[in-house]
Amino acid sequence: MPTFTALTTLPDEARATALGEDLEMLEPEPVGVGVFELEDGSGLWEVGAYFTETPDDIALALLAKAHGAAPFAVSELPEIDWVAHVRRELKPVEAGRFFVYGSHDADKLPEGRIGLLIEAAMAFGTGHHGTTLGCLKALDRLDTAGFQGRNVIDVGCGTAVLAMAAARIWPDPVLASDIDAVAVDVADANVIANALQGRVECLEAVGFEHPTIVARAPFDLVFANILKGPLIALAPDMARHTAPGGYAILSGLLVTQAEVVLAAYTAAGFTLHHREDIGEWSILTLTRI
Repeated sequence: MPTFTALTTLPDEARATALGEDLEMLEPEPVGVGVFELEDGSGLWEVGAYFTETPDDIALALLAKAHGAAPFAVSELPEIDWVAHVRRELKPVEAGRFFVYGSHDADKLPEGRIGLLIEAAMAFGTGHHGTTLGCLKALDRLDTAGFQGRNVIDVGCGTAVLAMAAARIWPDPVLASDIDAVAVDVADANVIANALQGRVECLEAVGFEHPTIVARAPFDLVFANILKGPLIALAPDMARHTAPGGYAILSGLLVTQAEVVLAAYTAAGFTLHHREDIGEWSILTLTRI
């Protein structure tokens, strides 16, 4: 079955969201619509739709014009077994003592390493992305220095790889939350695949807005591997939910965005403990004053 994509960009979130909502009303109906902020520092938002029938070019052109978007670029995707492709391309990742791998590489787990099984179909959060890799290295760095997390949460957890890493090295239960219900289902599946039931609890929540999270706060370690905008918006809440002397490991931000995020967290009551840049990505480890 052929798959078609239709992609465009707009300069602000509100218009991008409105266009995404209108796309869902098209005929033929798209099977999926996504709205994302581009991570290149441009400030643009990408709106994309996926179709299993050839989309209506005229309707797309009218929608783009009505919302002030760039003309849609429509492409037909080749029929590829993406899971098999990813399995071929994605190799295990080593981050400090952590070893992130797919089931097809289970025989490659080195002795003495802490294994984290993430299936190849879940490409973001496998450790190959610089932000996830950097967060795992930051966790390993804290643990090596003698810190032990007794109350840890992974906000915007995705695959829950960071929460599971904390649960592998420390005895206390870890929370993992995400705004997206599908991500929570993925996280739950990964927790089961790694035999960490009862050690990692996955929740659907916006930031810290969940009764279980509120009851567990304040945390001595918070992961937030999300994006610049949500990170800045989360700074005051992060300060309220992080214990004095506790840590926050932040990523999902470009090197060019690190200073403005750091300024927001400094104003909220954090100080910089460590910064690492991996390629175009920056990872900040902060201490709550």
